[in-house]
Amino acid sequence: MTILCVRFQLPPMYEAALPGLLGLLEDFTPVVQALPPDGALVDLRGAERYFGRDAVELASVIRVRALAHHGVDCVIGAGPGPMLARVALRDARPGVTCAVPEEPGAIAEFLAEKPVAALPGVGAATTRTLCEYGLDTLGLVAAAPLSTLQRLVGVKVGRELHEKASGVDRGRVVPNAVSRSLAAERPFTRDELDPDRHRRALLSAAEELGARLRALDKVCRTLTLTARYADRSSTTRSRTLKEPTAHSAALTRAAYGMYDALGLQRARVRSLALRAEGLDPAEHASYQLTFDPLDEKARRIEEVADRARAKFGARAVMPGALASSGVSWPTAA
Repeated sequence: MTILCVRFQLPPMYEAALPGLLGLLEDFTPVVQALPPDGALVDLRGAERYFGRDAVELASVIRVRALAHHGVDCVIGAGPGPMLARVALRDARPGVTCAVPEEPGAIAEFLAEKPVAALPGVGAATTRTLCEYGLDTLGLVAAAPLSTLQRLVGVKVGRELHEKASGVDRGRVVPNAVSRSLAAERPFTRDELDPDRHRRALLSAAEELGARLRALDKVCRTLTLTARYADRSSTTRSRTLKEPTAHSAALTRAAYGMYDALGLQRARVRSLALRAEGLDPAEHASYQLTFDPLDEKARRIEEVADRARAKFGARAVMPGALASSGVSWPTAA
C-alpha cells in the first residue's frame, strides 16, 4: 500500500486551511495531489523506505500531526493505487485507516460487495443504467462480459469500468497546488430531500460567490459543485464557463445545470458547496456583448445591490426566493 487518500474534516467555510494541511503532507513526500475542497492523494513510494514505516503507520503520524498543529482530524484510505485508496476512504473513519490489501485476490474480494457508485468517476446516470440490468455491485460488474458493459455504457467507459471493478488501477498521483479559489457552502440543518431547498441553497451560494468576486474585482473560469450526503460520501462536478464571469445569474445557471446532471432525485443531501476556480482580474476578462436588455438590466441591478450590501450588510439585498426560505446567508459579503 503506497497511496493514501486523505480527507480533512474541515468545518464549513474553513477551506483556507487546506494549503497548510497540504504542506504537512509534503513533509513526508513531494508527490501530493490536492483534491479541493478538503482532500488530497499522497504517493508514499520512497517515503516508506526513508522513514522505515509502511503507509498505514505513516497515516497515523499524519493524523496526529494534523490534530496537533492544525486542530483538524482526518479520515484516510490506503491502497496500491489512487482509485483503490479513494474506494477505501469510503470505509475509513477518524482514528482508523482503511487499507486495501495488495494481493489481487484480496483486492477483488474487497471490491466485490461495494456498490457501483463507490468507484470514483461513476456518476448517477451510469449507476442507474447498470442497476437497471442488475449490475449493482462491483463484483457483478467485474464478472459481466466486457462486450455487455460496452453495449450498456459505451466502449471506452465500459472498458474502464470493467478494469476498475476488477481491481486494475492505472491511475497515478499528479502533484499540483490548490488553485486560487473562493468557496461557499450551504449545510442543511437536517439531511435534506427537497430539490427546491437544494436549488435555493445553490442560489444562495452562487449569489454569495458573485458578490465576493465582484468585491475583489475578479472573475472565475470554472465552477465546481460538491454535494455531501447523509452517508458521508460526496459527489463533485466541475464546469468550465462559456466566459470568465462574476455575474451571479451566470453562476446560478451553471450550478443548476450541474445539479440537474447529478440526477439526485430522493438523495438525502447534508450540504451543497460551490467553488469558483481559475480566478483572474476582471479587467483582463473579455465580455461577449449580448444586446439583451434584460441581461444588461440584471447587471446594473447587481451593481446597485453590491453598493447596498457594502453599506448596510450582506442581508440588505437578496433574491426574493431566499427571503423566507430558511437558507443560511453570509453575515458579510
